[in-house]
Amino acid sequence: MSAADQLLVVIDPVARRIDGESVRIAKDVLCAGAQAKICWPEGVEEFSRALSRRGARRPVVVGDDLTLLRTVTLLHKERGGAGSRGAGGSRGGPAVAMVPVGAAASLELARSLGVPTGAVAAARAVLDGAPRRLDLLVDDGDGVVLGGLRIPAPPPAPAPAVRAPAPAVWSACRSLVRTLVRAPAPVAAAVAQRLRVEADGILLSDAPVTGVSLSGLNGLARVVVEGRSGERVCAGAEVVTVTSGEAGFRYRGDAEQVGGPVRSRTWRVATWTLTLP
Repeated sequence: MSAADQLLVVIDPVARRIDGESVRIAKDVLCAGAQAKICWPEGVEEFSRALSRRGARRPVVVGDDLTLLRTVTLLHKERGGAGSRGAGGSRGGPAVAMVPVGAAASLELARSLGVPTGAVAAARAVLDGAPRRLDLLVDDGDGVVLGGLRIPAPPPAPAPAVRAPAPAVWSACRSLVRTLVRAPAPVAAAVAQRLRVEADGILLSDAPVTGVSLSGLNGLARVVVEGRSGERVCAGAEVVTVTSGEAGFRYRGDAEQVGGPVRSRTWRVATWTLTLP
């Protein structure tokens, strides 16, 4: 039996609790089609230990988007962290395979990557699919993003509290309101924060912006900077650095995870490999 037919199936404990039947179906299909070693870790440490001891077996994870992200992050760190261009595939790392199990909202990343969402279809893709090289983003803190990230505008300042009028004037207020024509609500100006955005050393923006988005595309980081007036600046680069003032900025990545606040963060493009139909 070839190494491609030898699997290490790591089943996330959350998947077992949420949908044990789908987990059982996936396990049965995988064991029927390949030599599969099944691991049932109870926590993150056991999950990491099982993955690191896979040997020549192909890693297959059963779980949600966070399970996939955890797996790719561990493989990336295994290959040298931020200095490594690859997290799998022909450069020495394994192709990752996934059987998505979890609530629908927790599988949006898997769906966007093309992983089948049914247990049988996903398990069949593990057995019969092909490796596909994909881009990911790695930051200077060794954080990994598979689907893209966004630096949103900061939340608006809370409105000042309005003191309620005394009971004696309520009737007068109601009468006055009836005589007035309702005016349209004022349009709030877009909240912005000043960010310095550089792509491969070229300055894209050093002004208040309402958002910045990054994603991997054809070996480059695609960055989109959104100005207060609706204008957009787009670029592709190998390295993107975003810097803010003393308050720092937050960013939102895969599975709605929030990073920061940080005053500066640099993202680079790397690659990983996912088995797809």
